[in-house]
Amino acid sequence: MLVTMVDVIGSAPQNPGAKMLVTEQGLFYGTVGGGKIEKKAIEEALRLLKQENPGQSTCFVQWSLTRDIGMTCGGGVKLFFETFHVKTWKIIIFGAGHVSNALINLLIMLDCQITCIDPRQEWLARLPDSPKLTRVFSEQMAVEVDRLPDDASVLLMTMGHTTDKPILIALLRSGKKFPYVGVIGSKAKAHRLRKDVIEAGLPEECQKAFYCPIGLELGSNHPAEIAVSVAAQLIQVRDRTRPA
Repeated sequence: MLVTMVDVIGSAPQNPGAKMLVTEQGLFYGTVGGGKIEKKAIEEALRLLKQENPGQSTCFVQWSLTRDIGMTCGGGVKLFFETFHVKTWKIIIFGAGHVSNALINLLIMLDCQITCIDPRQEWLARLPDSPKLTRVFSEQMAVEVDRLPDDASVLLMTMGHTTDKPILIALLRSGKKFPYVGVIGSKAKAHRLRKDVIEAGLPEECQKAFYCPIGLELGSNHPAEIAVSVAAQLIQVRDRTRPA
């Protein structure tokens, strides 16, 4: 939470523009005046951070130093509270091929954190350098499912059905309620995967628990245009499942 002193009325121990950063552990850096003002501002920041959907919270407060804070110097302050990086949009991509590369280049322009998992070091090396991207080399990609956070959107864009299938079955068996699971491929591949789900002994509802084909119905089969359609679908699902 970034707290900014935006206005001072009368006497106050800090000037407009003073800032401090507050985490769930309390004051992290900076000051908006110390003493009772800062104590109350930290308490308000922590209250906002604990809200159900703090990632969308901004808040102005105006306090009388005498009435609201209990100081004797009079005057007042106006503070602006702004949250950052409270709930990160996590996207996990299995596969580092052409379409995955195009999609990652698009996604790193958005406010998200991406993990790309692949058994080919040379393909992982082709991905763009970004603090938003984590590369994971794994020769047993299905094993990585147990390590995934259950609030991540998950995309399967590996070398083909043979490598996508075990990851998808592991995802569906994990019991985690991922907000989005998608497998790149055609309608024929989608039919095959749904038969795989039945043959794996999973409940019938699991056949509807993933997107295949993925992406909105727009554009061509060019990797960049597929990337645009998939990114658009990810945003669409994210916004539909995000609390109001």
